[in-house]
Amino acid sequence: MDLTITPHRLHGSVRTIASKSMAHRLLICAALCPGPTTIRCATTSKDIEATIGCLEALGAEITREGELLHVTPLAGSPATDNLRQARPDATLDCGESGSTLRFMLPVVAALGCGASLTGHGRLASRPLSPLYEELLAGGSDLSEQGAFPLHVGGRLRAGRFELPGNVSSQYISGLLLAAPLLGSPSEVRVAEPIQSRPYVNLTVAALAAFGVDVVETHESVDGRPHTCFVVTPTTPYRSPGTVEVEGDWSNAAFWLAAGALSDEICVSGLDLASRQGDRAVLAALAKLGARVARTMGLATVSPGAPVATDMDVSDFPDLVPPLAAVAALAPGTTRITGCERLRLKESDRVETVVAGLAALGADIRAEGDDIVIVGKDELAGGTVDAANDHRIAMMAAIAAARCAGPITILGAECVDKSYPTFFDDYRTLGGVVTRA
Repeated sequence: MDLTITPHRLHGSVRTIASKSMAHRLLICAALCPGPTTIRCATTSKDIEATIGCLEALGAEITREGELLHVTPLAGSPATDNLRQARPDATLDCGESGSTLRFMLPVVAALGCGASLTGHGRLASRPLSPLYEELLAGGSDLSEQGAFPLHVGGRLRAGRFELPGNVSSQYISGLLLAAPLLGSPSEVRVAEPIQSRPYVNLTVAALAAFGVDVVETHESVDGRPHTCFVVTPTTPYRSPGTVEVEGDWSNAAFWLAAGALSDEICVSGLDLASRQGDRAVLAALAKLGARVARTMGLATVSPGAPVATDMDVSDFPDLVPPLAAVAALAPGTTRITGCERLRLKESDRVETVVAGLAALGADIRAEGDDIVIVGKDELAGGTVDAANDHRIAMMAAIAAARCAGPITILGAECVDKSYPTFFDDYRTLGGVVTRA
């Protein structure tokens, strides 16, 4: 689906969608605990549905009733509550969701049920090392990585898993989600610094909601600091009965950035004390000169005196597309560092951010893994290939408000991955969108 946007200021209020990052985690926890759980999750997306589909393939039952997801977990062992019995040799379709793949892989390994994991788009080529090697060392049998289906056999043993901190935090989260199933104490030891650490904190919070206590300690190994996350079998999964998926800061960031570019926009349904790393969008927009306000679950951003700045996005790489759009219209030179992980997303997001904004007339370039932007007063407009990346399509849409001419987004349906109603909300805020 190709869409054309006629430049128009965006203004008004919008409610954020449910956080897919937290939805993944809560759904997996709910499927692995002894009793049923009701999850309040007001919205869905292809990524959330991928995780639901994988859990159903393993034997969980998940039904939707309005905003509620009712989860009947995997069958349990009569011997112990923390040992689940999954359907053997199931096929799990992870869609294009990296989180689903990297969480379900260690969970399936811990269940010892055997399974085949598959997916679409760039998912097969997105890296799994060193998680892959740690699972092999822990007793799992895995087919060659880099191609689907990825076959998983054997059963993961409890013990120590070691990871560098400069790889995907999803590896850490996946092992933590699997640890309560292993029957003995397990430790995930990670060399510091840990990139995207807030996402690990989200996992720890989800586990805590389901009664699993993660003990964090710190130690030095060969003179280098490490963080150790320890899970013991004395804290198996327990259903809280009902739990709610909080609002999504990652997607709310596009509306907040649009407020910096256009006119005042208020986003409701946000936890201002959230562990989500993308809550940093408010501080980043303030650095770029926007006016920011926070009150009781509401975040409001309006244009201020735009200014270029330098920022390290190691802990919140998903914010680069909206922040780059704002920086493209802020006088001076902005350098965005810490972008290495962006090359491993749904697209090579360093290249697609640069290509997308350049197609609209921005002065932007990649220097290694950094993105350098020289701001302008206005962009020209043009055609942007979304590259099957939801965040590139949304970036182009908010930048359109400051373009002299219309823009066309090729493959705009990719927003369904995380935010199927994005263009509906865009129109609510005054956006003018037609099919190309």
